[in-house]
Amino acid sequence: MSEVPSQPPPGQARGFFRRLRAAINRGDSFLTRDIATFLPGRPIDAGVLEELETRLLSADVGVDATESILKGLRDRVARHELADRDALLTALRDSVTEILLPVERPLAIDGQHRPFVILVVGVNGSGKTTSIGKLAQRLTSEGRSVVLAAGDTFRAAAVEQLKVWGDRHGVPVIAQAGGADPAAVIFDALQSARARGADVMIADTAGRLHSHGHLMEELKKIKRVLARLDPSAPHEVLLVLDASQGQNALAQAETFHRALGVTGLVLTKLDGTAKGGIVLAIARKLALPVRFIGVGETAQDFETFDAREFASALVGSEAS
Repeated sequence: MSEVPSQPPPGQARGFFRRLRAAINRGDSFLTRDIATFLPGRPIDAGVLEELETRLLSADVGVDATESILKGLRDRVARHELADRDALLTALRDSVTEILLPVERPLAIDGQHRPFVILVVGVNGSGKTTSIGKLAQRLTSEGRSVVLAAGDTFRAAAVEQLKVWGDRHGVPVIAQAGGADPAAVIFDALQSARARGADVMIADTAGRLHSHGHLMEELKKIKRVLARLDPSAPHEVLLVLDASQGQNALAQAETFHRALGVTGLVLTKLDGTAKGGIVLAIARKLALPVRFIGVGETAQDFETFDAREFASALVGSEAS
């Protein structure tokens, strides 16, 4: 069986990105309303681009991505290709899309690995357990069998939360008593998933600050223990990031990737920020695949990343 990307139900993605656009562009929005206030009646010149640069940086886009966007826009202004606001918005959306397209790589479940092991990591409060529940629901709706491993053994609420998701969707949750060794729990879960013939095993882990070296070592131990049963596991190391954390989310991504070799990202809580530009900063700096993004608590608020739709949500105009 070849790799098959996880797909949303028909029609769901479009509604999701409409909600994302509304969330990002509410109130003090990322770009669109700001642009509308300083552009009318003004030519697209160096002053406009300088103002746009300030707004991009304040929206967590980061220096590298901002410089890349502005260079392209300045070149087009010099060629007199951006005559008005609409032309500038279109060019801006295209520039954002260009940065994001390389990281638009959906999670693909490789059927040659059964179970396909997904290790989910991240800092406290990033939305790991909720994201696991949403991913499990998505995979089961596609007809895949899933086993969840309750590897966050230090927070009883995490185990209970995972069991609620499991009970709701008929997904077994492998757990042990509080305080158990997380690596042992996840090892047992992989054995159970194998015995059940499950397609996918998703392992939760305790939240940890990326600056806590001893806790990062615990994650490395989990990887080593998984490899005893399956030398190729984990097949996906999925880092969950809270997008509202801005540049701190980039620092987290850099540290986790250096320690574990992150293979994919989930960006959550985009409804909690009017910015969202951190996605561009991460794409430009690390080029890690963005698998999913989230804008709320329900399963419908969790969607496969789409670069063009996301760029339209940021810039506030419809995708072409």
